[in-house]
Amino acid sequence: MAEVVRAEQLTKNYGLNRGIVDVDFTVEAGEVFGYLGPNGAGKSTTIRLLLDLIRPSRGRLTIFGLDSRRDGVEIRKRLGYLPGDLRLYDRMTGRDLLEYFAHLRGARGRGAEIAARLDLDLDRTIKELSRGNRQKVGIVQAFMHDPDLIVLDEPTSGLDPLVQETFYELVAEATARGGTVFLSSHVLSEVQHMADRVGLIREGRLDLVDSVENLRAAFMHVEATFAQPPPSDAFEGVAGVRRVEQDGEVVRFAFEGEIDPLLKALAQFHVKALDVREADLEDVFLARYRGEEPDAP
Repeated sequence: MAEVVRAEQLTKNYGLNRGIVDVDFTVEAGEVFGYLGPNGAGKSTTIRLLLDLIRPSRGRLTIFGLDSRRDGVEIRKRLGYLPGDLRLYDRMTGRDLLEYFAHLRGARGRGAEIAARLDLDLDRTIKELSRGNRQKVGIVQAFMHDPDLIVLDEPTSGLDPLVQETFYELVAEATARGGTVFLSSHVLSEVQHMADRVGLIREGRLDLVDSVENLRAAFMHVEATFAQPPPSDAFEGVAGVRRVEQDGEVVRFAFEGEIDPLLKALAQFHVKALDVREADLEDVFLARYRGEEPDAP
């Protein structure tokens, strides 16, 4: 796949305040890349660097193979952006605002079509709109010109579930035509639903980059119900077992890796029921940032 974004030792210093340090990642054409981290971890700094709103202290960032600083104008022609803190011209109607953006971009795009799908009234002024409808305007302007790269920061904030489903469809359509989505969101179930890969940033440094599938498969929750309660130390030292919680006949495990050693340990006892499931992305995220493995639910 073609490479859309490449960050190499990307660093931004804010004096005594933390920015980001030596961040390396790539984003491929046609994928949704989720960018996760707690508040203050460096997500917004990375996005501002992507948009050339701020300049790096060190390192290199290329988008579409172009230099983010030297070729910023050319890059922005092919980019859509929805900020996390959306600000719009209050006195303009939604229609006038989309016309304004279309004029800036030199193309009318699909604004009216996408607005209709989101059930957005374009003839009301922005100041008359609810928070959710303002967010719809932001989504329309980010997608209306079919950009090659769409940067989304908390995109479903204020949207009801039905509109969220339409938003997911827009993302899927964008990637199906070869577009790329860079997504930052605190709604981890949303990232799990849409993203192909995720990057986890902590205290300004990129902790890991991996596929959602690999991250979830690496951790499992196992719940075994026994005919009789097993000894409290029955599963000590079993490879892959990170945590054990016992409630009478029911034992819950937080597990990582191959499950075969645990199954062999369980086979020593009369097991009445066994439930195994992959951890959610939220489990993995919380475990990573608490410095421990995911707890059993």
